Amino acid sequence: MQKTTHILNAASNLLGITLLIIAGLHISDHAQKTLADEVAWVSALCFCASCGLSYLSIRSAAPMDRWDGWADRSFLTGIVTLVVAVLVLAL
Repeated sequence: MQKTTHILNAASNLLGITLLIIAGLHISDHAQKTLADEVAWVSALCFCASCGLSYLSIRSAAPMDRWDGWADRSFLTGIVTLVVAVLVLAL
């Protein structure tokens, strides 16, 4: 349960940062010029899934390591895609 709460906290914070990046790209009119917007959306979806799966793991009556594992995988995928989005934007 300890790992799940950390994943939920970190995923929700990174979801906010990802949505801020997406909003910044749209406000500055760079969304059409680069692929970073689409990659950041994939990252946001991964972080949303990670938040949902972590919440399910916390709320389940019996320990559900299955939800933990999927939340962890989704979180890691979100981090990787967020890094790719930043690299696409920087290059």
